[in-house]
Amino acid sequence: MKKTRLLVLFICCYIVSNNLQAQEYWDKIKAKKATLEVDKGFINLTTKSFALKLLQSSQTVAELSPLSDKSFDFTPGDRLAIRDKDGLYHLGDINLRIKAANGSWESYSTAAKRTAIIPLEVSGNIIAAADLSNTLPANIPVTIKRFYEEKDGNLILRFEITNKTNADLEIGALGIPMVFNNILEGKTLDETHIKNVFYDPYIGKDAGYLEVKRLSGHGPALLVLPDQNMPFEAYRPLLDDPTPRTIVFEGFHEWMPFSKAYAENEWKAAEQWNTPTSLILKSGATQNFSLKLVLVDEIKNIQTALIKNERPVALGVPGYVLPQDVDGHLFLKYNKAVKTFKVEPEGALVIEKESKDKKSFAEYIVHGKKWGRARLTVVYEDGLEQTINYKIIKSETNVIADFGHFLTTAQWFDQKDDLFHRNPSVISYDYETKKQLSQDSRVWVAGLSDEGGAGGWLAAIMKQLVQPDVKEIKKLEQFVDSTLWGVIQYKDGKNKFGVKKSVFYYEPKLMPEGTYSKDINYGTWAAWNKKASDDPGRSYNYPHVAAAHWAMYRLARYHEGLVTNQSWDWYLKNAYETSIAMTTLAPYYAQFGQMEGTVFLLILKDLKTEGYTEMANDLEAKMKSRADHWRTLNYPFGSEMPWDSTGQEEVYMWSDYFGYDDKAKVTLDAILAYMPVMPHWAYNGNARRYWDFLYGGKLSRVERQIHHYGSALNAIPVLEQFRKTPDDFHLLKVGYGGLLGGISNITEDGFGPAAFHSYPETLRIDYLSGDYGSGFFGYAVNTATFITYEKDLGWLAFGGNLKTKGDVVEVAITTAAKSKVYIAPKKMWLTLDSGTFKKVRYNTKTKEVEITLDAKTAYTPYAYLRVDQEVKLSYEKTRDAFKIPLKTKEIQIKL
Repeated sequence: MKKTRLLVLFICCYIVSNNLQAQEYWDKIKAKKATLEVDKGFINLTTKSFALKLLQSSQTVAELSPLSDKSFDFTPGDRLAIRDKDGLYHLGDINLRIKAANGSWESYSTAAKRTAIIPLEVSGNIIAAADLSNTLPANIPVTIKRFYEEKDGNLILRFEITNKTNADLEIGALGIPMVFNNILEGKTLDETHIKNVFYDPYIGKDAGYLEVKRLSGHGPALLVLPDQNMPFEAYRPLLDDPTPRTIVFEGFHEWMPFSKAYAENEWKAAEQWNTPTSLILKSGATQNFSLKLVLVDEIKNIQTALIKNERPVALGVPGYVLPQDVDGHLFLKYNKAVKTFKVEPEGALVIEKESKDKKSFAEYIVHGKKWGRARLTVVYEDGLEQTINYKIIKSETNVIADFGHFLTTAQWFDQKDDLFHRNPSVISYDYETKKQLSQDSRVWVAGLSDEGGAGGWLAAIMKQLVQPDVKEIKKLEQFVDSTLWGVIQYKDGKNKFGVKKSVFYYEPKLMPEGTYSKDINYGTWAAWNKKASDDPGRSYNYPHVAAAHWAMYRLARYHEGLVTNQSWDWYLKNAYETSIAMTTLAPYYAQFGQMEGTVFLLILKDLKTEGYTEMANDLEAKMKSRADHWRTLNYPFGSEMPWDSTGQEEVYMWSDYFGYDDKAKVTLDAILAYMPVMPHWAYNGNARRYWDFLYGGKLSRVERQIHHYGSALNAIPVLEQFRKTPDDFHLLKVGYGGLLGGISNITEDGFGPAAFHSYPETLRIDYLSGDYGSGFFGYAVNTATFITYEKDLGWLAFGGNLKTKGDVVEVAITTAAKSKVYIAPKKMWLTLDSGTFKKVRYNTKTKEVEITLDAKTAYTPYAYLRVDQEVKLSYEKTRDAFKIPLKTKEIQIKL
């Protein structure tokens, strides 16, 4: 009965209402007249790489399969019988906006009104061709022909556009819909990982491309590249396609080489990734526009495929989120030399050529000078232009300091007469109005629980783990004692240690007149009443509370005088009890991986370190039972959503811990399928999420979110795996992209938003703090410096500034925590429970490591050093860590 009740409460609330609305849209689509004439049959074609099926009537793509696996279709061919109506896009369609001199923009689309095309004769490399005039309005001032060609085993999609008028025309928008099978509706997790794809854009002008990857992370993957006159200038969502966008479908987009017509109208409020352009097509002139489709055997070989196809390759270290105190590196590889650089805004970046290139790569040093977005345009000798989008942030130290200050001042809620007992706390915040959010129709957002409400206080506490501040900690101690313990979390009774779904609720009959704003719509399922809000049955709320207790334990245990209200063991025991309560009071969803679930493993390790054997054994048994269940599943990372990027983090960590290597690999492969590596700060390491603006954002819509909390959380298993397999450089690039992506959206004054909006009409942060705290947890527990050597690139540091002198590699640490360092050639992992690293030196000849520790502070007289290899030091060992007395100045220690 309990499981059934939970199923009704949560799945109905989160999914069913959404799915019912989606079903209405599908029913409307089905009821429309079919116009693609599927019954007229298909044209079956084969290239050296692909099996291609075109509709006889439209010559749009009905199926696109790799010859190596004909059972797999990159397109939504399984929906063809439904999506055969006017207005639904298919691969092979084209959209335009055109105007004559002094005219206005007119829009045209081959998808708007379907009529059979006119086939053309084929010869040579052309395998199919058509005149598209019939399926376009009669008044269109151009003729368009479409060709499918085979070139070097790859598939070319080419459009030939001719100005048929006596006047020059301006093409202000041209878009090729990228229609691949990302419709997950109606499928199980097993089916989606076998049949579906996600795709990620590198919006990089002539060097741009689109990655199309199977959800399983297995090859082959599909790479869409520019061929003729197709710079990747913009990526427009096809919001006019009636396929319902929901939690099981994020929508289709189109590749745009020209976007000026949209930039002047729908997008005029946003700064675009690239300067919007148009094309003047002379009277009687013809221009070709084509894309190349290429197969890649494995996701991590996409860079190799780009080089093979003579495309420019860019590699940024530590990525494209660049702290101002970091010496960034940019490696470029192309068969033509760099001619010029252009930086926008002017002076935002400084580019310096390294005196000596690294083998086949040209190397440049990049310094971020102005906070905010910056675009670097690389112009090569052949005229090709590549844009690389950076996000310049303050030093990590300053970013995190500003963040902590904002959370404990602007977001500090201490309204003494609050009827919901939320005082004191760090509450949700609206950055647009510059006001705390004490009411919302989604009650959890104002209710200090769920991801969308717990985000503020969770982030504030996790910030202390990175950068302790005694004034902030004193406030947070009040929050833990008065609000977390006993209000958000039950402190007695049958639900003791249970966590409420929300502290705020909507039940006007129980509250005084005027409690609820009349300007807010409380008439939806999201306005839980008190009974629903008090329910402890949602497991996803427990990691937030467990993490808060655990972080306070670490602060109390490894520092002196920072935490005084409770003893260190009180916090650790509460962290343990919260973890156990999740499995007993919220058992249904506890079967799934939880966001921040890594905290349970961290709690277990500390229980063992402290010698709390009975509690450790109990917690380990509970977690092993969950991991044993995951081991029985092909894809063991379900959630309350049909597909999710949340559970993989914890599933990997426990699978790895218990030695279930096969499941750890399956999980990691899936993560790598939705976390791309590309020269663009917004997409590099960006874990896919597209529905949480509905549940925790201010601008509420289904939309690809830029560095939502999944980026930093999924960086945890990726970087964990890199430490196990340091030869896999791809993992470091992915993981560090997600790690720094996790703090990239923090504003200049320290506000942490839910995520960044990817739609070109917006391209800004969301204005609610929402569920950002979950992502900051990922940053807080995972921030580290990585020192590695790559044969084509030399010595590299992610999270530090590296210099070499003779045989010595020296890295000055630039992370905010300065508490973790991994030296890849030695596979050595150095961590500090307290104290901070200033520098690390590695002698490549003697293999000797020397660390420099910063001076002591008022609350940190000792450093507690852990080394995952056998080393001999003349310091006392406490709880498996070397207890090192710090001095009034920095000290050096040789390992």
